[in-house]
Amino acid sequence: MRADQKRKIPELLAPAGDPERLRMAVLYGADAVYLAGTDFGMRAFAGNFTPEQMREAVEFAHSHGVRVHCTVNTMPRNDEIARLPEHLEQLNELGVDALIVADLGAFTLAGKYAPRCQRHISTQASICNYETARAWYDLGASRVILAREVGLAEIREIREKTPPELEIEAFVHGAMCVSYSGRCLLSNYMTGRDSSRGACAQPCRYQYALMEEKRPGEYFPIEEDEQGTYILNSRDMCMIDHLRDLTEAGLSSLKIEGRAKSAYYAAIVTGAYRHGLDAVAAGEEIDPVWRDEVEHVSHRPYSTGFYYGPPGQYYANSRYVREWQVVALVMNCDAEGNATLSLRNKFRTGDTVELVGPDLRPFAMTVGQMQDESGAVLEEPRTPQMIFHMKLPKAVPPYTLVRHAVELSAK
Repeated sequence: MRADQKRKIPELLAPAGDPERLRMAVLYGADAVYLAGTDFGMRAFAGNFTPEQMREAVEFAHSHGVRVHCTVNTMPRNDEIARLPEHLEQLNELGVDALIVADLGAFTLAGKYAPRCQRHISTQASICNYETARAWYDLGASRVILAREVGLAEIREIREKTPPELEIEAFVHGAMCVSYSGRCLLSNYMTGRDSSRGACAQPCRYQYALMEEKRPGEYFPIEEDEQGTYILNSRDMCMIDHLRDLTEAGLSSLKIEGRAKSAYYAAIVTGAYRHGLDAVAAGEEIDPVWRDEVEHVSHRPYSTGFYYGPPGQYYANSRYVREWQVVALVMNCDAEGNATLSLRNKFRTGDTVELVGPDLRPFAMTVGQMQDESGAVLEEPRTPQMIFHMKLPKAVPPYTLVRHAVELSAK
């Protein structure tokens, strides 16, 4: 695709919860990635990045022309805010391109201690109107990340009534919190784990029943079947079918949720949206094979978020749809398809698997003969991370994923 075409479409911003996920997001087509250090980010249970890993991440991303945005979007308390300047200075020195902040004090400190970094206002700030967006711009923000509950018509109006220099970002794929723009207190109240510090226990996914005050221990179901009800359980967002609408609304960046999700998720969803956006740029319809890719990752039932109206909750259960499993990762492959792979999960000769890789259209194959590093024939590689060899129908790029259809959805 030509560079002038690429500029007409929004940035594709992908999650990078750890170094492996960052590498996948970059290689599968992200324009930018967002990640966090070991403090001040909203995903405490993602792998996150030590200072040395952050340096390596920035170098790797920049070598591929990819920007790095670092989240500093918790709501810091006094002891935390005292430690923040040192963290910001370090990010500034490491060459991070942008800081994602929500707290006004953190925003001010970022301007002072990380002057080389752009300041982006997190969805945690709940920006849902043009006056708030413009106010942040006047204070020095270069981008606002809109609240998830903002609809497409509202986005168009925000774009029309804010300075053109202000970039506008919105989430387009991934999990949605019942407290849509964050600030949820339910987890802290029930478990002592604070959502605003990245430690959410997801109590919105629990099954609930109603109990009347004078009938302790007697539970009244608030559902229509014996499964129970999940009254706070949000559907996942998926906007891959509506990329043209998002582009025409004037969004600067489309954000994929999922720093706590797998490297496989980062690769597949990033790749699908990359091909979708490239199709929009070329004036073409998205190839159905890329639309189908978002069904190959673990997800809850999809919706279009609030873009076209309320998405509705999902009351049946809180389970994920999991129908595919990564079995191997291609490390290298020659022109004849002779590949060296690293094992992730068991599979065997005769199985039908699919391969998908960086800019590689998914294709199926039947597993033929495999050998270990000594050349001995393998019917079924079993040792996790073991290196083995397999003949592929054609050459594929490094970091191609081999997956197997396996029903892993919870029952």
